[in-house]
Amino acid sequence: MCGIAGILAVRGSPGINRDLLEAMNGRLAHRGPDGSGCHVEPEVGLAHRRLSIIDLATGEQPMFNEDGTVCVVFNGEIYNFQVLVDELAALGHRFHTRSDTEVIVHAWEQWGVECVTRFDGMFAFAVWDRNRRTLFLARDRLGIKPLYYAQLPGGQFIFGSELKALARHPEFPRQIDGTAVEDYFTFGYVPEPKTIYAGVHKLRPGWRLLHDLRAGREQLDQYWDLRYDGVGHVPTDPRALEEELLQRLGRAVRAELISDVPLGAFLSGGVDSSAVVAMMAQGGTGPVKTCSIGVDEPAYDESMYARQVAALLQTDHAEKRVRVDDLTLLDELVDTYDEPYADSSAIPTYRLCAATREHVKVALSGDGGDENFAGYRRYRLFAGEEAVRAVLPDFIRAPLFGLLGRWYPKLDWAPRFVRGKNTFQALARDSAGAYLHAVSIAPDDLRAELYSPRFRADLAGYRSRAVFDHYLQGREFPDTLTMAQYLDFKTYIPGDILTKVDRASMAHGLEVRVPLLDHHFIEWVARIPSALKLKGGEGKYIFKKSLEKVLPHDILYRKKMGFAVPLDRWFRGPLAAQVRTLATSSGLLGTGFFAPDALERVVSRHLAGRRDHSAVIWALLMFDGFLRRHQAR
Repeated sequence: MCGIAGILAVRGSPGINRDLLEAMNGRLAHRGPDGSGCHVEPEVGLAHRRLSIIDLATGEQPMFNEDGTVCVVFNGEIYNFQVLVDELAALGHRFHTRSDTEVIVHAWEQWGVECVTRFDGMFAFAVWDRNRRTLFLARDRLGIKPLYYAQLPGGQFIFGSELKALARHPEFPRQIDGTAVEDYFTFGYVPEPKTIYAGVHKLRPGWRLLHDLRAGREQLDQYWDLRYDGVGHVPTDPRALEEELLQRLGRAVRAELISDVPLGAFLSGGVDSSAVVAMMAQGGTGPVKTCSIGVDEPAYDESMYARQVAALLQTDHAEKRVRVDDLTLLDELVDTYDEPYADSSAIPTYRLCAATREHVKVALSGDGGDENFAGYRRYRLFAGEEAVRAVLPDFIRAPLFGLLGRWYPKLDWAPRFVRGKNTFQALARDSAGAYLHAVSIAPDDLRAELYSPRFRADLAGYRSRAVFDHYLQGREFPDTLTMAQYLDFKTYIPGDILTKVDRASMAHGLEVRVPLLDHHFIEWVARIPSALKLKGGEGKYIFKKSLEKVLPHDILYRKKMGFAVPLDRWFRGPLAAQVRTLATSSGLLGTGFFAPDALERVVSRHLAGRRDHSAVIWALLMFDGFLRRHQAR
C-alpha cells in the first residue's frame, strides 16, 4: 500500500522538473512513511511513497525490468502474484524480488494492456515503457485504490493517488466544476470520473488509460464490469448454496491474508465484519487480532457485540473508547479528503484506523456485504415502493403521488408511521429516479431551494440523475433491486465507502483490505437471485443463513446500527454556533452557488427543530471547509 505520482511530457511540453515531482511525491508521505523513490528521464517522471507490506527488503519502487526499459509505480496488492510469477517464469521472465510489484512489470512485457485482466487484487499503477514510448495507467475493478489525473494546458499530463499531489503542480486547474457541486449535494461525494475541479478526473474503477507518445494518441477504455446475465446459475438446493457461499467467502478472505507484517481486522460486531473474522479464524496459526471502537452513548455503541464475537472466535481483541461528540476532526477531515466529502461516518472510521494502526499494519474490513446481499434498509423500502409501481400505471401513479408529495407536510419530528412525504415523492418517480431520491442527501426540491438563480442557470438543466442514466444506458437487469445494487457498485462503493476507508487508513499508514469486494466473489454473488438476498423483509437473507453455522443468531439477526454519529444533536448543541455561521459564510456566498435567504432558512428550520436538515448541513460545513482550503492553496 503506497502512494504514486507522475508527470508525462506530451504535446511538446517541457521536460520533467525533478524538484516538482519530488514535491508532488512529498504530499503523499502519509501514504508511504517507509520510503520514497523517484525516476526521471526526458519524457516521464515517476514517483512513489512506500508502505512496506510484502518483500520488505527488496520491494523498493520505482521498479524496473532487467534492462531498465520498463518502469512501474504501484499502489495496492496483487493477491495472486505467486501464481503469476510461476506462469511468467515459465514463459522466460526472470524475477529478482519477492514483490508483487515486479509481476506488473513482466506482465506488461508479456501481455501489454491486457495484463490488468490477470490481476486479482486492489491496485492503481503506472507503467512506463521507454521502447514503446507509452505510459499505461490502470485502476482495480471496484475502485479500492484511487487514481487521479489531468491534462494540463501546457501539455504535461499528471497523475497521482490523491488530489493534493496534483495540486502541487503550478498549472493545476483550480476552477470548480458546477456539475460536480450538483453531484456533491445529491450524493455527498463527487462520483467518478469527475472531481470537484473542472479538467481533473478520477480514473473510473475497472478502466485503463494508455498514452502512446509515438502514435500521438490517448486510449481510455473499460476492461471490467459487473454483469448479471448469469443470475440463477448457482446451486438450487438451499443447503448446497449456503455451503458454496461459505467456501467462496473463505477463499476470498484467505487470498487476502498474505503479508510480511502484522495483520488483523476491523470488528464492529455486525454481520459483515464478523463473517470476515470468522473466516480468518478458521485454520489460523494463532488468534486473529481484532480492533473496534466503543463510544460513550448506547444508541451509537456496538462495542458489546464486537466483544461477544471476539470472545466466541477467541480473537486478540483491542477496543478504543472515544467520545460520541468527537468534534476535533472537522478541519483534519477537510485536509484528508481534498475535495468535498460529506459522509460523517468518516469521523469514527478515522479514529478506528488510528486505533488499529497501534496493533497491526494491515486490517481486513467487512465493506461490501450490504451492497452484495441487499443489506441496507433503503433496499427494503425501495422494494416495497416497486411493488406499488408494479400495480399502478404511470398515468395514475405519477400525478397522484406527485400531488401528495408536494402537499404533504415534511414531519421530520413526528413518529415514523406518519412521515409519508418522502415515500410519496419516491412513488411519483420512475425506478431509477426513486432510487436516486432514496440516496440523495438533499432531494431535488431542497437543492433547487439552496441554489442561486445564477447557478441554476449555469447548470443549464444538468441534474445528477445523469450519473445514474449513464450507468443504466443500454443495460438490462433481472429486477430493479439488482439495478439499485449495480448503481451502488458504480457510485456509492467507490465514491463514498472506499474513498472513506482509503483516506482514513492511509492517513495513519494502515492498509485496509476488503475481501467481500473480491471480484471473483461478487461475480458469483451476482448470480444469486434477488429473492434470496432480500426475503420476507430480511436483508442479506442467504448470507445470514449460510453464516448460522459459524455465528450466533443474535449477531446475525440483531437490528442494523451502522457506523453513525449524532449529527442532529450536534447541530442543535455543540456545533450550533458554527451552523449559524453558514448562513453568512463568505466562502459559501462568495461562490455564487447559493441563495443567502435559502441558507438562512435551512439553518433556522433545523435549529428550531422543524426539519431535520442534518445531512445537508454537514455537507455545507464540509463544503465550506473545502473552500477555505481551496482558497489557501
